[in-house]
Amino acid sequence: MDGEYRTVGIRGAITADENTPEAIDKATAELLEKILQENSLLKENIISVIFTLTADLNTEFPAKTARLSFGWDDVPMLCAQEIPVPSALSMCIRVLIHAGSKNTKIKHVYLKGAKKLRPDLA
Repeated sequence: MDGEYRTVGIRGAITADENTPEAIDKATAELLEKILQENSLLKENIISVIFTLTADLNTEFPAKTARLSFGWDDVPMLCAQEIPVPSALSMCIRVLIHAGSKNTKIKHVYLKGAKKLRPDLA
Protein backbone atom coordinates (compact mmCIF):
# COMPACT_ATOMS: atom_id res chain seq x y z
CA MET A 1 0.00 0.00 0.00
CA ASP A 2 3.08 2.22 -0.09
CA GLY A 3 2.28 5.46 -1.90
CA GLU A 4 -1.44 4.73 -2.09
CA TYR A 5 -4.10 6.75 -0.36
CA ARG A 6 -6.25 5.04 2.22
CA THR A 7 -9.14 6.39 4.24
CA VAL A 8 -8.18 7.19 7.82
CA GLY A 9 -9.90 8.55 10.88
CA ILE A 10 -7.96 11.10 12.91
CA ARG A 11 -9.12 11.97 16.42
CA GLY A 12 -8.39 15.00 18.51
CA ALA A 13 -9.64 17.10 21.39
CA ILE A 14 -8.90 20.37 23.15
CA THR A 15 -10.42 22.34 25.98
CA ALA A 16 -11.63 25.90 25.51
CA ASP A 17 -10.82 28.57 28.08
CA GLU A 18 -14.39 29.86 28.26
CA ASN A 19 -17.79 29.62 26.58
CA THR A 20 -17.39 32.46 24.09
CA PRO A 21 -17.30 32.41 20.29
CA GLU A 22 -13.73 33.70 20.40
CA ALA A 23 -12.52 30.99 22.79
CA ILE A 24 -14.21 28.21 20.82
CA ASP A 25 -12.81 29.61 17.58
CA LYS A 26 -9.30 29.87 19.02
CA ALA A 27 -9.34 26.34 20.48
CA THR A 28 -10.78 24.83 17.29
CA ALA A 29 -8.17 26.56 15.11
CA GLU A 30 -5.34 25.43 17.41
CA LEU A 31 -6.56 21.83 17.34
CA LEU A 32 -7.10 21.67 13.58
CA GLU A 33 -3.76 23.33 12.83
CA LYS A 34 -1.91 20.78 14.98
CA ILE A 35 -3.77 17.82 13.44
CA LEU A 36 -3.03 19.05 9.91
CA GLN A 37 0.63 19.62 10.76
CA GLU A 38 1.18 16.32 12.59
CA ASN A 39 -0.45 14.29 9.81
CA SER A 40 0.72 16.29 6.77
CA LEU A 41 -2.90 16.70 5.66
CA LEU A 42 -3.97 18.93 2.82
CA LYS A 43 -7.44 20.44 2.44
CA GLU A 44 -8.14 18.36 -0.65
CA ASN A 45 -7.59 15.16 1.36
CA ILE A 46 -10.28 15.93 3.95
CA ILE A 47 -13.36 13.77 3.33
CA SER A 48 -15.60 14.80 6.25
CA VAL A 49 -15.42 16.10 9.81
CA ILE A 50 -17.49 15.51 12.93
CA PHE A 51 -17.15 17.88 15.88
CA THR A 52 -18.67 17.38 19.31
CA LEU A 53 -18.78 19.86 22.15
CA THR A 54 -19.64 19.39 25.79
CA ALA A 55 -22.92 21.00 26.87
CA ASP A 56 -21.08 23.91 28.50
CA LEU A 57 -19.81 25.09 25.09
CA ASN A 58 -22.73 26.45 23.09
CA THR A 59 -21.82 29.89 21.70
CA GLU A 60 -20.18 28.87 18.40
CA PHE A 61 -19.95 26.07 15.85
CA PRO A 62 -16.43 24.64 15.34
CA ALA A 63 -17.38 23.94 11.71
CA LYS A 64 -17.65 27.70 11.19
CA THR A 65 -14.02 28.07 12.21
CA ALA A 66 -13.02 25.28 9.82
CA ARG A 67 -14.83 26.99 6.96
CA LEU A 68 -13.63 30.53 7.65
CA SER A 69 -10.09 29.87 8.88
CA PHE A 70 -9.16 26.80 6.85
CA GLY A 71 -11.28 27.20 3.71
CA TRP A 72 -13.13 23.93 4.18
CA ASP A 73 -16.21 25.21 2.30
CA ASP A 74 -16.70 21.97 0.36
CA VAL A 75 -16.04 19.61 3.28
CA PRO A 76 -19.14 18.01 4.83
CA MET A 77 -19.08 18.81 8.54
CA LEU A 78 -21.36 18.11 11.47
CA CYS A 79 -21.44 19.58 14.97
CA ALA A 80 -23.11 17.69 17.81
CA GLN A 81 -23.34 17.74 21.57
CA GLU A 82 -21.21 15.23 23.46
CA ILE A 83 -23.04 12.76 25.71
CA PRO A 84 -23.35 14.54 29.09
CA VAL A 85 -21.61 11.95 31.29
CA PRO A 86 -21.44 13.47 34.80
CA SER A 87 -17.73 12.76 35.33
CA ALA A 88 -16.65 13.80 31.81
CA LEU A 89 -14.13 16.51 31.03
CA SER A 90 -15.84 19.89 30.69
CA MET A 91 -15.28 22.68 28.14
CA CYS A 92 -14.12 20.12 25.59
CA ILE A 93 -14.18 20.18 21.79
CA ARG A 94 -13.62 16.81 20.11
CA VAL A 95 -13.11 16.08 16.43
CA LEU A 96 -13.05 13.09 14.11
CA ILE A 97 -11.57 13.84 10.70
CA HIS A 98 -12.00 11.36 7.85
CA ALA A 99 -9.28 11.85 5.26
CA GLY A 100 -7.35 10.24 2.47
CA SER A 101 -3.76 9.76 3.53
CA LYS A 102 -0.53 8.11 2.42
CA ASN A 103 0.71 8.17 6.02
CA THR A 104 0.98 4.75 7.58
CA LYS A 105 1.18 6.19 11.09
CA ILE A 106 -1.66 8.52 12.05
CA LYS A 107 -1.10 10.95 14.92
CA HIS A 108 -4.13 11.71 17.08
CA VAL A 109 -3.87 15.07 18.85
CA TYR A 110 -5.03 15.94 22.37
CA LEU A 111 -4.23 19.44 23.64
CA LYS A 112 -4.57 21.46 26.83
CA GLY A 113 -6.92 19.87 29.38
CA ALA A 114 -7.92 17.17 26.86
CA LYS A 115 -4.50 15.53 27.25
CA LYS A 116 -5.97 13.64 30.21
CA LEU A 117 -8.40 11.88 27.83
CA ARG A 118 -5.52 10.05 26.15
CA PRO A 119 -2.47 10.02 28.44
CA ASP A 120 -1.03 7.25 26.26
CA LEU A 121 -0.55 9.80 23.47
CA ALA A 122 1.05 12.54 25.60
